[in-house]
Amino acid sequence: MSELSFQTFCIELYAEQKNIASPDVYALFQKTGLFDMLNTDYEDLHGMSFEYLMQLFDEYLGSK
Repeated sequence: MSELSFQTFCIELYAEQKNIASPDVYALFQKTGLFDMLNTDYEDLHGMSFEYLMQLFDEYLGSK
């Protein structure tokens, strides 16, 4: 999976889990710098479970 595909996957997954529109999740990820973290830690994150990613995103976004 490419980094761009992974970012898209994360946006769609978070949007579905939180019942938020995808464009709003994109804006949130962009505003908070979450995309930078996804790029930096891509090798470690792209194989993680859905549950782990959701927890990570909630913790990251909660700290912003």
